[in-house]
Amino acid sequence: MPLLENGQIIQDTWQIAVEGDSLPTGNVLVPLARLSEGLGRNTDARLGVVLTSADEVETLRDALPRLDVVALTFPVFRDGRPFTQARALREHLHFKGEIRAGGHVLPDQYEFLLRCGVTAIDLPEGSDPAVWQRAHEAFTVAYQPSILNEQAEGFALRRRLT
Repeated sequence: MPLLENGQIIQDTWQIAVEGDSLPTGNVLVPLARLSEGLGRNTDARLGVVLTSADEVETLRDALPRLDVVALTFPVFRDGRPFTQARALREHLHFKGEIRAGGHVLPDQYEFLLRCGVTAIDLPEGSDPAVWQRAHEAFTVAYQPSILNEQAEGFALRRRLT
């Protein structure tokens, strides 16, 4: 599937490990249950991990320096736990690699995903990138701080009005 990164469609060069199969060669995303197997590979290929919304990001603390990607999975669009996972990875665990979101994500969530630290979206099949770009551009004022280095103008405005 294509990825949306910095407003551009890019090809996903990562392979996803399938349960029951041996790990593929090359850059691979493994489920959390197979992370130790991925870390034990003798290869120069890059490694990433796929988290479900129920997984605790804290379990990745020791492995994060060896990971290039953390993929967060939205089981349904109204499950907000992956937003919290992304913020925790950036703010508490100081992960500098790629955080991607996949599963049931909506264009309306795009701006907030970016504000939480997500860098790439695994676009659902048949998605129009222009819709995602318009959703990104629709919000010009933020009321809460984010991992981005912008001024939360709405928050400052609200404080002046009260």
